[in-house]
Amino acid sequence: MMPHAPSGIRPGRGRWLSRAIVAGVAASCALLTCAAAAEIRVVDDEGKAIVLRQPARRIISLAPHVTELLFAAGAGGALAGASRYSDYPPAALAVPRIGDSFALDAERILALMPDLVIVWLHGNPEGQLDQLRRLGLPVFSSEPRRLADISATIRRFGALAGTAAAADAAAAAFDRRVAALRARYAGRPPVPVFYQISERPLLTINHRHIIDDVLRLCGGANVFAGLGALTPMVSPEAVLAANPEAIVTSGGEAGNETGFALWSKLPSLLATQRGNFVMLHSDTISRQSDRILDGGTALCEQLERVRARRMP
Repeated sequence: MMPHAPSGIRPGRGRWLSRAIVAGVAASCALLTCAAAAEIRVVDDEGKAIVLRQPARRIISLAPHVTELLFAAGAGGALAGASRYSDYPPAALAVPRIGDSFALDAERILALMPDLVIVWLHGNPEGQLDQLRRLGLPVFSSEPRRLADISATIRRFGALAGTAAAADAAAAAFDRRVAALRARYAGRPPVPVFYQISERPLLTINHRHIIDDVLRLCGGANVFAGLGALTPMVSPEAVLAANPEAIVTSGGEAGNETGFALWSKLPSLLATQRGNFVMLHSDTISRQSDRILDGGTALCEQLERVRARRMP
């Protein structure tokens, strides 16, 4: 039922206003339909759909690799907060800190008024992630497991932040680098590799870990690929039995301070006999960001040196 014309307005004027109101309502409905059609819908690495009514303008990153991928996607300017160790690119150092992966400052996060929080699916405690969800914040879970996931994540971040053009360009450049490395190295004679995450405890990786994907890109063969856990604990005896041709690790990891000290004392190991110890920079191989190809390039070059040491 149409409302009466306001007091003091002539009937004709009231009918004109009524038509104007109807037209305005119709226009508003059209605008709402357009807005609904323009909703941003992206599925995260947990399989959950994140729906935003408009591009995120205040994003909080809860992992260093997330911060790097946001910058790669052209969304660095939308970062309102980041976790400790989000130190790359240099511009990330100016982003306010909100704690680290294991001790988030929920009050600080709320005070920054984010419209999107991006978390590390298996790097942030589940209890803290549940707390963020209970606060009503949109939460995107990130966990790249393959090199193809890196470029896909860059594109999804670009969609969420409204920087799709920059993100598509960065993702395409990443994919080209992967293709070039694969064409050059993946078909080379395989090198059995033990990848050491840490020495105390002695941890390695299985076939589902992103570093395993990098190894295969370089023609490496992970000697513990078949184990069930993503980062299984192994014994020195198991490494001796596998007898890898090369042992690869990264500097700066907790529990890995001495690197190859254990293996250098075991001359029966093929890797020790040939001096095939490969040390990579942790930030360029352990972070699930586009910089993993920097570590990957170094790894591929080192495995070529391993091949060159083989007896004719």
